[in-house]
Amino acid sequence: MESATIERPEPMPDRAPRAGTAPRKRRRGKAGFAALLLLGVSLVVASRTADLDAFTPVTQLLAFLPWLLAPTGLALLLALVARWWTGLTWGVVVLGALAWYIEPYGKVSEPGGPVLAEVRVMTSNVQFGRGTDALIKAVRRDRPDIVFVEECELTCSATLRDTFGYLDDRQDGGSGDSKKKSVEYPHRQAVEGYGSTGSVILSRYPLKSAAPIPGSMGMPGAVADIEGHPVRLQLAHPMPPLPGQLDTWRRELGALRAYAAKDTRTPTILAGDFNATQDHAAFRAVLDTGLSDAARLTGQDRRPTWPARTTPRFGAQIDHVLVSTKDFSAREVRFLELSGTDHNAVTVDLDLHRRG
Repeated sequence: MESATIERPEPMPDRAPRAGTAPRKRRRGKAGFAALLLLGVSLVVASRTADLDAFTPVTQLLAFLPWLLAPTGLALLLALVARWWTGLTWGVVVLGALAWYIEPYGKVSEPGGPVLAEVRVMTSNVQFGRGTDALIKAVRRDRPDIVFVEECELTCSATLRDTFGYLDDRQDGGSGDSKKKSVEYPHRQAVEGYGSTGSVILSRYPLKSAAPIPGSMGMPGAVADIEGHPVRLQLAHPMPPLPGQLDTWRRELGALRAYAAKDTRTPTILAGDFNATQDHAAFRAVLDTGLSDAARLTGQDRRPTWPARTTPRFGAQIDHVLVSTKDFSAREVRFLELSGTDHNAVTVDLDLHRRG
């Protein structure tokens, strides 16, 4: 018998890819990346709109709100290239919201009464005391009347005492003879501590001690006699908004707000490292008690003070000098880069006015 021959069918050739498949995939990829960028920025903007500090990492990103223009611009470009018109509209809305909130918070209002005194104030976070030497040089150069020093641990505190002096009953023997020792800053109020927990207020004006605000880090307070006028002084240094520490950060900013709201009749200077910007609801709550940011009064409320290595090109303004709106006007604000610390110092020239 003859064997049957079975013919196998020839394999069909692979189908050629449809024209336009690869470009469509690339466009979808660009649109997807644009959506991720817009979603992240939208969460931050929504938090700002709702007047909430939300949660990690939204709270931390709020400090860098102006810089979110960069990812928003990139998302708009990607949406345009991908022809994703919904995303393009979304991006324009987000961009408009960012532009709105980048404008300064609150109205500029200055007192109209006569000037009673001129006061120069400096605040500086010396980062565990490492910037102490640079701070001393800056103080000698600018000669502020009042200096707020954060993260001034025991060695820093002792160095400032030895450098600038300090009058108390032990130095003048209780006789009131202040001529026995010439000092540059005869008055001080401090919370002594290690690492970041120590803070000091130095003053050319007499100080009456006041209870410090309890917190994770030292926040001393005092009442200064400025040419016969009492002025409340309070150093600010709440806990940073670290992941897992947001409740502590909110609580300590809330304590600063309670201090500011407690006595609105006495002129007040509240200065230091707030670990917060004007885009944080907890910081705006402090301002709402009747305080103005001196940097805002001089049109420099977006000038970064931290981290010092990237300022003024990039960063956040978390170091502030706040003053009672009814009592103070600001003539000039200067930002000083100091070696050894990751914060820029802030020096402000203020005028104390008589209330109308």
